[in-house]
Amino acid sequence: ICLQPPETLKPADLSLLSLAGHVPCGLICHPDKEHILYPLGSTVVIQELDSKQQTFLHGHTNNVSCIVVSRNGLYVASGQVTFMNFKADIILWDFQRKELLARLSLHKSKIEGLAFSANSLYLLSLGGQDDGSVVVWHVDKREAVCGSPASACSAGDATIVVCSSRRDEMFVTAGNGTIRVWELDLANRKIHPTECQTGRLRRVIMCVKVADDDNYFYVGTSSGDILKLNTNNKLMTDYGPHKERFSLGVTALLLLKTGNVIVGTGGGIVALCKGSNYKVMKKIQVQGAVTSLTHSGEGHQFFVGTNECQIYRVNYTAFKEELIAACHNEAVHDIVFPWGTSDLFATCSKNDIRVWHTPENKELLRIVIPNVICHAIDIMRDGKSIISAWNDGKIRAFMPESGRLMYEINHAHSLGVTAIAATSDCKRIISGGVEGQVRVWEIRKRIHKLEEILKEHSSAVSCLKIKKDNRECVTASLDGTCIIWDIVHFVRKQIFLANTFFKCVCYHPEEYQIITGGTDRRIGYWEVFDGSVIRELEESASGSINGMDITSDGAYFVTGGDDHLVKLWDYNEGVVTHIGVGHSGNISRIKICPGNKYIVSVGADGAILVWTYPYSR
Repeated sequence: ICLQPPETLKPADLSLLSLAGHVPCGLICHPDKEHILYPLGSTVVIQELDSKQQTFLHGHTNNVSCIVVSRNGLYVASGQVTFMNFKADIILWDFQRKELLARLSLHKSKIEGLAFSANSLYLLSLGGQDDGSVVVWHVDKREAVCGSPASACSAGDATIVVCSSRRDEMFVTAGNGTIRVWELDLANRKIHPTECQTGRLRRVIMCVKVADDDNYFYVGTSSGDILKLNTNNKLMTDYGPHKERFSLGVTALLLLKTGNVIVGTGGGIVALCKGSNYKVMKKIQVQGAVTSLTHSGEGHQFFVGTNECQIYRVNYTAFKEELIAACHNEAVHDIVFPWGTSDLFATCSKNDIRVWHTPENKELLRIVIPNVICHAIDIMRDGKSIISAWNDGKIRAFMPESGRLMYEINHAHSLGVTAIAATSDCKRIISGGVEGQVRVWEIRKRIHKLEEILKEHSSAVSCLKIKKDNRECVTASLDGTCIIWDIVHFVRKQIFLANTFFKCVCYHPEEYQIITGGTDRRIGYWEVFDGSVIRELEESASGSINGMDITSDGAYFVTGGDDHLVKLWDYNEGVVTHIGVGHSGNISRIKICPGNKYIVSVGADGAILVWTYPYSR
């Protein structure tokens, strides 16, 4: 028998992705002005501005820490973090072919910064705190030319490297109490630093920008001021503003041809300042600390990236912000579709619940509850409320249009609520907690009554599904058991035991079988009647199964887990038909939309990926 290899799942045209906003200068507009690039976990994302089509560059084994594009647009370079004393890779990519050209390994632990020289002859790399060196790479030869410690022993760590705008042989490094201008001596394969003099000022540098004419470069500091230095004599010529510094530091700079400067701050201010005295002429407020400023289009607008995964487009003349992309900036824990529609879905994360409109790739609603984590959500069958499970032990219900709090059940579970589901008649809620209890709640207009507490599990309830007739439910737990409960008489009907931490469970649509997944990397088929195992499938070679869902006809089901792969399975044959590669972190939950049009997966990297269901009509 010849087994056909699984096909590749295709991301839909409206894939939702999260910008890794914490990466400094992580949002970059390509020189062709038609693409933007940004890191997302261990992946580099290339997105077309007009069509929103995305391409993923896979190759890193850990989170991407920096990214840079050459001035001619031919090359992309990205660096990563890794474990202490292990080599951290730099990957050189071909932009046009979207291919890996070379893997450069010299630095340890982390790549702090990267920069291409003016004519893309050299690539400069800066190691992190455990490495402390700067290395010059020859782009065509794919080899190191020379290297040196990035800062003097008496100074702090260098965290930024930028290249000259015109000369391939000059570049600048800066960091905690250090600003250096370097010259490359190619004949002797050496680089020579010159310390820049800033008088009595001692600053922690957060960003550097070199002027187009190469005569000056500007540095933003954590103290909230901007220093202007001469590249020829290495002296500071000016600094400011003198009276009102920028709150929480200057984190990003953009130099304009008019001589003015656009400043991004840690307080979320984007300001247009005079180049002479840094006086603020216009300013806007964005959500989160600004980490990236990049030119766009024909020079009449620019993009702003923040550490809360927001991307804004700002027009130079009007200086008004437009939010063009937003996503969770923490791990996404759950995803749910309303009954009978694929146009909307809701996701939950730390601090918030968000409702998305699938056709327009748009966030419709954001419900924010600060300083708590939402573990699970469900939408009532009548569509009148979103119910949610939180780590502070509360169950909260919100109106789906306004996001207004309808009611909350205090102390629903003592250690936190981890799973939740509602019956189809909208009269009861079943919840599971960290302590292992399953609780049944009666929901009326003004009364929320605890009907029963079911105590069998000895560890957290990880997943909960209710039967169509609302008379039974199944719960999966980290104690290695799945239990089918009679929620009319409140007794246990069946128990399934395995040597695993169960993470997810699904009823087959005909409800005579259930399928389970957990840390043993196996998919289990179980008989509901007698609790016997029918079949076990090896799902993954490298990690836990965290989420699964089954189609309404029971022909196929999807799984996702710690191997970062979305897998579509034939239920009867027990084989993988399609594999989706896109996530750069652990997949936490996955759902097939009503009507089998899309598959939506969410993960620990904060990303939401929408996949085209291959058998949709």
